[in-house]
Amino acid sequence: MPRYALKVEYHGGSFAGWQRQKEHPSVQGAIEAALEKLESGTHNIAAAGRTDAGVHGLAQVAHCDLQKDWEAFRLSEALNYHLKSARIAIVDCAAVSDEFHARFSALERRYLFRLISRRAPLTHDRGLAWHIKHGLDVDAMQAGADRLLGRHDFTTFRSTLCQADSPVRTLDELRVEQITMANGTEYRFHVRARSFLHNQVRSFVGTLERVGTGAWTPDDVSRALEVRDRAACGPVCPPEGLYLAGVTYPENPFA
Repeated sequence: MPRYALKVEYHGGSFAGWQRQKEHPSVQGAIEAALEKLESGTHNIAAAGRTDAGVHGLAQVAHCDLQKDWEAFRLSEALNYHLKSARIAIVDCAAVSDEFHARFSALERRYLFRLISRRAPLTHDRGLAWHIKHGLDVDAMQAGADRLLGRHDFTTFRSTLCQADSPVRTLDELRVEQITMANGTEYRFHVRARSFLHNQVRSFVGTLERVGTGAWTPDDVSRALEVRDRAACGPVCPPEGLYLAGVTYPENPFA
């Protein structure tokens, strides 16, 4: 059966997450329904990461197995036709070998979190960023972020519902960027690791926001990490500012 890699962009506000659910709309379910329009039967696609409800995808990667040989561009066009009523787009498609697996072949995932500070409500970015009304100290947040880099037990920064076998992960990048806009300030958190725990990125950002306000210090971040206790985490920020921004493989399937 020919296998195809799909690069997927989606607005998570319309979905209960990536993973297929019986009673709620999901990104996976919508793509599988589109595949059924092309080839009858049950389809089960696999993705690089399962994003939560409200989380967006800029470059999620999934793979599917089909019966017929498709020209990759025609497959993406056909899927986009059937996905046009959903806020999902297949932005790239490529034929790959049977050894390629969207999840297990991935070397790292990259996430972006957008936080916008301004007094006025968001209009164009509503549902696409976390809105706060107060300013933040970007240098303090970066100092706190640096305490989280490396290999640690991240029990404090994962959901109690996390199903991962181990809380130990290696965080390769947590960079805070400040962008001055005409109508406010945007803070972007760039996060990179081989794999992540459930709610890990949102736990990081919610904690660092407390550092940015001065309510926490970078030393408080270190202490929270060291106690390995979920109760020591700062507030978990809302999902609408989070994006799965990219996935790295040994060879780029879309090159």
